[in-house]
Amino acid sequence: MANDAIRAALEAVLEEIGAPVGTITLERPRDPSHGDLATNVALTLAKPLSRSPRQIAEEIAQRLDLDAAGVDAVQVAGPGFLNFHLATGTVASVLDDILDADEDWGRSDVGQGRAVMVEFVSANPTGPLHVGHGRQAALGDGVASLLDWTGWAVHREYYYNDAGRQIDQLTFSVRARYRQALGVEEAVPEDGYQGEYVKDVADALVSEIGDRFKDDDSEEANDAIRIHAVRMLREEQDRDLSDFRVHFDEYYLESSLYSGGRVDGTIEALKETGLVYEHEGATWLKTTEFGDQKDRVMVRSNGQPTYFLPDVAYHRTKWERGFERVINVQGADHHGTVDRVRAGLQALGLPAGYPEYVLHQMVRVVQDGAEVKFSKRTGSGMTLRELYEQVGVNVARYFFQMRKPDAHLLFDLDVALDHSDKNPVYKVQYAHARMCSIFRKAEVELSDVQCGAADLGLLTHELELDLVKRLGEFADVVERAARDSSPHVVCDYLEQTAGAANSWYHAGNPSRNPELAVLSDDAGLRDARLALARAVQIVLRNGLTLLGIDAPVRMVREDEQES
Repeated sequence: MANDAIRAALEAVLEEIGAPVGTITLERPRDPSHGDLATNVALTLAKPLSRSPRQIAEEIAQRLDLDAAGVDAVQVAGPGFLNFHLATGTVASVLDDILDADEDWGRSDVGQGRAVMVEFVSANPTGPLHVGHGRQAALGDGVASLLDWTGWAVHREYYYNDAGRQIDQLTFSVRARYRQALGVEEAVPEDGYQGEYVKDVADALVSEIGDRFKDDDSEEANDAIRIHAVRMLREEQDRDLSDFRVHFDEYYLESSLYSGGRVDGTIEALKETGLVYEHEGATWLKTTEFGDQKDRVMVRSNGQPTYFLPDVAYHRTKWERGFERVINVQGADHHGTVDRVRAGLQALGLPAGYPEYVLHQMVRVVQDGAEVKFSKRTGSGMTLRELYEQVGVNVARYFFQMRKPDAHLLFDLDVALDHSDKNPVYKVQYAHARMCSIFRKAEVELSDVQCGAADLGLLTHELELDLVKRLGEFADVVERAARDSSPHVVCDYLEQTAGAANSWYHAGNPSRNPELAVLSDDAGLRDARLALARAVQIVLRNGLTLLGIDAPVRMVREDEQES
């Protein structure tokens, strides 16, 4: 592969000049005149080599073995960038690599089988999942998939907050609705849950136990109501996520931290550090010793633990279960918990920066320029199921992943419901279906196009060469997206590649440009272009699959014939 050849040639030069060999990033320059690929490796070596980046870049360029790198030329640009112009044979040869790898194209062994946990969604079982949870579900699943594609042993985990004040609020809300259903006048607590779904939970309880707890305020009755409500809402959340193509390897219950002695054990372990003290009846931890803005209360003066303590206990279990790398995908409202949790874990001897965080911003759903806020069922924002039943799972998953996590997401229903290329997911899917349609027209099976069967040197048109170069970048795109926990990088790549594929497909219309027709009368050119079409199909399919999105082989638009 072109990128691997360039990296290997660069690494050989770096060893010659005594430079540290780290990760070498190659990217496509924005300006095509700057070459096919570029790297900033010289800029990263300025400090360790105590030389200017420009000098380092010039020495690398002089020493680089062009033949081994598969490039015609290398140029030094700006403060020390290296721009590479690929040899024609190198450009086309990547198609054989893609055809040979097929479903594995884009996969790598960067993680070398090491364990990593991705914790995401982790919503309280107090109501239906909303669109914010949906963004987190798609992002978390995308991050996990990227890690899987780059060789990590991925464990997907959901942390159920089935203990604490919010669960008490749910219990009292369901109890009030339960009694209302039995003819008792009782208001839902002002700080309780007001949505219609609470009535559904209460009605199910009436069907299950009748009036057994109608006049019973005992702890036993409240426990039974709580267990019923949490179970029913957990099952609903699980169904919503399963239909959204999100599945977990483990569901970890907050309540088990208490019943299993994890919370008490964590308190005792922290006390042994000498960093715990009492103040105004509360138990504090000196988290400022590890960069936190202020010390944190672990146990309130009333003897109840704060959220901080079970959070530390839970993350301690992650480390003890062998997950030395953990990525938490959470809403931006968790920003304030990052430093305190890390500080608590450092006090216990865990490394700084553990765990990693991907914090995402809120989602606003709009239609006709106005925000869509109300859901009768929840009494608040739109639920995840309401959204994906309206726009489809493919569209919802793609829209949730196509922006940087730290950017606010405007989910435009007008665009989401558009079945044209204006909708980015349809743009990519149509491009995939068009490639498949080529083979139906040629009466050739996709699997019949084999590695090494075509003279790829016949692909000389700029549209073809540009498309081939883009296809060759897929593995690097996946690695970069995995490294940065950024599924949107794959979305951007797929849209650009789909655009290049569509340009090539439409330019080859036999009535306009017969010399560019994919199904050329020239047998050699026909085979080469079928190989290119097959490679495009593989890359688009693999990218969509990685994101958890269907890659249809047939699609029909109202304004054109079948693709």
